[in-house]
Amino acid sequence: MSEPNGLEAGSAGRPSKPLDSPPIAQDAVFGEITEEGPNYRDVGWLGTVALMMKTQFGLGVLSIPQILDSLGIIPGIICLVVVAAVTTWSNYVIGTFKLKHPEVYAIDDAGELMFGRVGREVFGVGVCVYWIFCSGSGLLSTSIGLNRMSAIASCSLASFRTLGKIKWTAWVGVGSVFTASMIATIAVGLQEQPSTASKTSYWASDYKLVGNASFTKAITAVSSIIFAYDGTPGFFPIAAEMRNPSLYTRSLLICQSAITAIYIAIGTVIYYYCGSYVASPALGSAGTLIKRVAYGIALPGLVASTVIVLHFSSKYIFVRILRNSEHLTANSFKHWATWLGCTSAITVFSYLIASGIPIFADLVSLIGALLGTFMSFQPMGCMWLYDNWKNGREQPTLKWILLSSWSILVIVLGSFLMVAGTYGSVVNIIASTKATPGSSAWSCADNSNS
Repeated sequence: MSEPNGLEAGSAGRPSKPLDSPPIAQDAVFGEITEEGPNYRDVGWLGTVALMMKTQFGLGVLSIPQILDSLGIIPGIICLVVVAAVTTWSNYVIGTFKLKHPEVYAIDDAGELMFGRVGREVFGVGVCVYWIFCSGSGLLSTSIGLNRMSAIASCSLASFRTLGKIKWTAWVGVGSVFTASMIATIAVGLQEQPSTASKTSYWASDYKLVGNASFTKAITAVSSIIFAYDGTPGFFPIAAEMRNPSLYTRSLLICQSAITAIYIAIGTVIYYYCGSYVASPALGSAGTLIKRVAYGIALPGLVASTVIVLHFSSKYIFVRILRNSEHLTANSFKHWATWLGCTSAITVFSYLIASGIPIFADLVSLIGALLGTFMSFQPMGCMWLYDNWKNGREQPTLKWILLSSWSILVIVLGSFLMVAGTYGSVVNIIASTKATPGSSAWSCADNSNS
């Protein structure tokens, strides 16, 4: 019999009882939950909204104006809405898949159900590398604004063991990035011309309704849009730590609607006033003073993004190591040593990524193309087919035919964007490394753009 929060009472059939702590509930992923150990099922639907938004809203919004510069306002908004629709469907599939298969914690568990051991390892390695790259991007963004101490602060906060304990950072992060973005948006509308434009007696924005970008620039811009929405793999662990997973869809729709509206509003206004002189990240478009003020306000949000993705990657490895062990939910030495070891190691690897490719826009597009697409499109199409193909084929309906066709289309589209976007991103990284001073790997040059 299930409790109202979605946990199953009792401990029958479990091989691992957490030391001497009395069990208060049992979870298909974490095993017996005790009062002495961490409560991994303590995130309400509002906390879920905050965590979902913070996995996506942060770094992505800072690149939207430059995306519009590449594609033009009209094609850019169309691409943004399409990507939003596809990722919303992908995220919805995660929620339904989790309800049908409560033993799923991360995308590798889904991969094992669909493709066996090979699927588990491919998706497991993919999601781990993906989170490391995302953490590296977060450390890079904070280093642009602060240039020191970002790794230490992020690692410390990421070391809280449950999402329920760090959901406050998501609220703070969403609020700070939104406030900073609004300050920059208002400032660019009030200034005479962007700070990056040459000082002339007359200046007018050269914004484009329809752009004429090359294939490489266009596909890179689309990859950056994907990055702005590719928190999708993080929705697996978020769903796993919800008190009531049946409220997942409510949180998802609020999250996706809000960030899409914010992306369109902020991206369009900043690009309209700045044109091709928009800075990347966009906080630098309104001059040195406003940029410093905006970064000061945004830094908690940028740190929060890094904290959450560091937590995701560390928690994935932690659960993988201790799953079905009494140490997963007990305050034992092995529990703490494993957990702190995971957070520290992931932070070090992420720092190396941030140092190796210290170019914000190119790193964003590379993540979106190579890893974000692979983690956000193809698996969800396969997951829907896994749950619905066999039964639907026996008695096909129009709805089943349409959804099956859609799932296959998502798989094909994701594969194309992954290959084409990766190519475009690599080309741009090579060009930027040659053209931008201080952009070589592991350079000690100041990247604060002050």
